[in-house]
Amino acid sequence: MHRLESGIAGARLTPADYAENFADLHPRFDRHEALVAADRCYFCHDAPCMAACPTAIDIPMFIRQITTGNPLGSARTIFSQNILGGMCARVCPTETLCEEACVRHTAEDRPVEIGRLQRYATDIAMDRGRQFFARAADTGRTIAVVGAGPAGLACAHRLAMNGHSAIIYDARQKAGGLNEYGIATYKAVDDFAQKEIDYLLAIGGIEIRNGQALGRDFSLSDLTADYDAVFLGLGLADTNKLGIEGDDLAGVDDAVDFIAALRQARDRSLVPIGRRVVVIGGGMTAVDAAIQAKLLGAEEVTICYRRGKDQMNASVYEQELAAARGVVIRHWLSPRRILDSDGAVAGIELDYTALRDGQLVSTGEIGVIACDQVMTAIGQRFRPVGLGALEMERGRIIVDEHCRTSMDRVYAGGDCVQRGEDLTVQAVAHGRDAADAIHLALASAGQPAAAVA
Repeated sequence: MHRLESGIAGARLTPADYAENFADLHPRFDRHEALVAADRCYFCHDAPCMAACPTAIDIPMFIRQITTGNPLGSARTIFSQNILGGMCARVCPTETLCEEACVRHTAEDRPVEIGRLQRYATDIAMDRGRQFFARAADTGRTIAVVGAGPAGLACAHRLAMNGHSAIIYDARQKAGGLNEYGIATYKAVDDFAQKEIDYLLAIGGIEIRNGQALGRDFSLSDLTADYDAVFLGLGLADTNKLGIEGDDLAGVDDAVDFIAALRQARDRSLVPIGRRVVVIGGGMTAVDAAIQAKLLGAEEVTICYRRGKDQMNASVYEQELAAARGVVIRHWLSPRRILDSDGAVAGIELDYTALRDGQLVSTGEIGVIACDQVMTAIGQRFRPVGLGALEMERGRIIVDEHCRTSMDRVYAGGDCVQRGEDLTVQAVAHGRDAADAIHLALASAGQPAAAVA
């Protein structure tokens, strides 16, 4: 094997290597594979898998429909609860949700492959352009949706089903939010995020206005004055910084930005990567960044996490996937300082850590890993800009079980709220439920109260 050049560079691999490395992680089942996988389902009457799904998809029903040769009916069952079921089939941590609850998992340590079966059905429906939901008669109501991510898109679609109009404002130049910018490239290939948006928008009554940011181009008070209701589907725009010596050196990069740049790259050979990369963090972002660094041609990739394996937010499945790709995961290491060589990264110095009386402490030992690139994936934060007097708690918006905020006619969901987990499927559930709550509130209020902006 040829030795890779040192430093951060692109074009480390051949075009064939890039194509192979970033191919679909789990290709769609063919018909025979789907029938065999579906036949393993017990169709439990109490459906623990369904209870574990944040969007409460009727999993036994959609799998039974596959077994009877009705993938379109299966897709309708899925989309009725989760209009972004295609992406969720690809990126949901099913191993810690529905599949973990599967009775087959308990009996055989191998669950029904619910995620791949969901993809089988939804892909067929989307490929055929089959729409299951029509927009109801226009109610004359228009709702502002801030954020074109999973929560905002799900909200807008359900509002359209009920005959309302939705105007989605998004700060980025492309809609999709996390699905477009934050998902590992090999988990959603062939520009699937945009295809899913096109499928969703086909219902009509939804307009997306890109390049429009809350707090910069408009305020919450502007929206409440101009629209009948407002839904805030804001993502986590800020990332945490290391705050250590050397974190401003060339070669220190944010893992979120790296993932976004790779997803938007038309030519992956132009995405530069180090020969030896260290990723700081223990969540899904850290794992996604590390695996993709390896796929881009990095010779050595190491994840450093300050706690143990069991405390990592990334699932065991994702940790094992990283290991299978050649990523080394080292635990009980906390970054101390980044070493400098002529203004660029030369390595990272780390403290060894341990738990003592429930507190994470340094053992006093210090280690060094030589590297030329450091990626930080130590968490993201909500940026509360332009929200006025909206009540917050621990940096997120407070909502009730119907996604209502402290302000009249303002709802919120997704990563910006203090409710549920920061997952695509959870955001979809919030958006859907908020839309239902908005519809009920508008129906009880009578005639339209605001003009369309």
